[in-house]
Amino acid sequence: MNANLSNLLEKPSSPRGDGQRVLVVADDPGDSELLSTTLELAGYRVGTAGTGAEGLTRLTEHPFDLAVWDAVLLSHLTHPPHPPRVAARPPHPPLLFLTTCDSLHRLVPELGPGEKDYVTKPLRIAEVLARVDVLLRRRRPERQTAVPRYGDLVLDDATCRASRGSRPLDLTPAEYRLLRHLLVHAECVLSKEQISRHVWEDFRANEAIEKLVSRMRRKVDSDPGEPALIHTRRGFGYWLGGAG
Repeated sequence: MNANLSNLLEKPSSPRGDGQRVLVVADDPGDSELLSTTLELAGYRVGTAGTGAEGLTRLTEHPFDLAVWDAVLLSHLTHPPHPPRVAARPPHPPLLFLTTCDSLHRLVPELGPGEKDYVTKPLRIAEVLARVDVLLRRRRPERQTAVPRYGDLVLDDATCRASRGSRPLDLTPAEYRLLRHLLVHAECVLSKEQISRHVWEDFRANEAIEKLVSRMRRKVDSDPGEPALIHTRRGFGYWLGGAG
């Protein structure tokens, strides 16, 4: 059995779908089979396409909740995956791009405003499922109106203030955006590239991201009597959640 499939079956705690329709657009049969099989096992209804043109056709003909799109196929298109005829069908689905680290710089223009994210190859199924879950959760109106909180950590978007228990956190705008991003994606590891793109809308040096995380962590986890909420996964990024 494929190692990725074995890992998926051994980890039932991975995010699971609720019958949402996901379109997988990939020219590599191996990637297409791996993604479609694991997404179906995770509770999604999956359609596939082997070319960018076929993917665009599928999006115009069927209502998908999300599209997983191999970035290699973007170079084969004269329009991005949301051309006017697709965008005219509200709401258009969010996009999760598959890319290599070497090709990430070519993908950046496609990652502007909107519900778009990426994962890098070789694919890690746990990360793919987490990103799919996050993109789909962003589209649920009830989540948008809920008060952002995790345990005793509470954010007030109206005033852009945060508190942990009875202790107010004096956060800068960048620290607030970072903390909210980590909270919305609680229990998921966010890479430095993803954090940089969200906080500053462009890519910053690793040192700038590390300093920002360090400053915010000193404020959020300053009380030694409280369990730490901000964690580092070396080589991968940062995550917010219970210690572990």
